[in-house]
Amino acid sequence: MAQLSVEPNEQITFKVRHKDDHLLVVGKPSGIVTTPGKGHDRNSLLNGLFAQHGERLQQMGKSRDFGLLHRLDRATSGLVLVALSRECYDGLREAFETRAVAKYYWAVVKQAPKKPAGVINRPLLEFTGKVAGDARPKKLAKVAASGKPSVTAYRVLAASASGALLECRAVTGRLHQIRVHLESIGCPVLGDDFYGPTSIRDAAPRLALHAHRIVLKHPITGERIDVRSPWPADLRALLKRMGLPRPDEQPPKNDDPEPALEG
Repeated sequence: MAQLSVEPNEQITFKVRHKDDHLLVVGKPSGIVTTPGKGHDRNSLLNGLFAQHGERLQQMGKSRDFGLLHRLDRATSGLVLVALSRECYDGLREAFETRAVAKYYWAVVKQAPKKPAGVINRPLLEFTGKVAGDARPKKLAKVAASGKPSVTAYRVLAASASGALLECRAVTGRLHQIRVHLESIGCPVLGDDFYGPTSIRDAAPRLALHAHRIVLKHPITGERIDVRSPWPADLRALLKRMGLPRPDEQPPKNDDPEPALEG
């Protein structure tokens, strides 16, 4: 076997939600980083993927991120796309650049937005800073006129006196985009220990954000792929406490929510 660039780790587990000869869609648990880095050289999602698909991912090479097409924040759970062939990777990379891959998230927030559906179109700037309770510098983001164009569409699925459940589509893919955008309209995601005050950080067992759905055109077969992930078990008690329904147990209001990108 060829030398692997990423150390395999069978203890890093994940759910396979879709698999074919060219493409994997896996569910990443909260608390696991997507790629190896300082302090996480062998306990990332990619380490777990190498334990099962090491030879194929090694052939993808570092220039193609060993097959990873995007990342999720450590605290965010949900679906991640992984290419198993170079043709698939290159095709999906182009699809991401043209915004032809639709990524949807569920978020539990402090309160419902003023509008039941809308678009947050605010540029985001990345910077290095510190968060409460951690002396180590972090990569963070903020709304700033000098930032990169960033667009998040949202709709309210349910609301109660305690908060609201939203579905969001990340039209662009900036660092912490949904978290910063929702906080900027007064609807911070519960459990956010980067951007929320103490009351928000302590309101959920972890960041209440889950990447639940990915829709794309398969770059090899041309098939429409629509992969979904259920509401995570570690956030079920949060919904119950807040009097909010599980979104995966409700009939969809609109199977393909595509709010007009205005505003």
